[in-house]
Amino acid sequence: MRVALYFSIFMVGVMLAPSVPTCEAQAWKDLAKAVADKLTSLWDTDDLEFLGHECNYSVRPKIRRFQLYFQGRMWCPGWTPIRGEALTRSRSGVVGKTTANFAQKAFESGLITEEEARAWLEG
Repeated sequence: MRVALYFSIFMVGVMLAPSVPTCEAQAWKDLAKAVADKLTSLWDTDDLEFLGHECNYSVRPKIRRFQLYFQGRMWCPGWTPIRGEALTRSRSGVVGKTTANFAQKAFESGLITEEEARAWLEG
């Protein structure tokens, strides 16, 4: 998906480049850089601590029915094979929903207690 998105942006730039006057070339480069920076900020991969365990999460954009969604995944290597997942329209809320899904699955499998899950979700 990421490669296709970059290729699409590149092709739009190639098609529009001949129509941009040379005196506005710097403005075009600045605009292209700003668009590229904005697009790459949609992806995110990081780690977090969950109940004393080092866990990872990733966020990536997804287009569904011509609308932008964010798909989150969370996993804790070396602790459990459980993976938390969430799909939401909110870039800022996807990690929280993914972590809540992970906590729910961990609770259902007996890996954590209800008190631990509740304390983490409230804290």
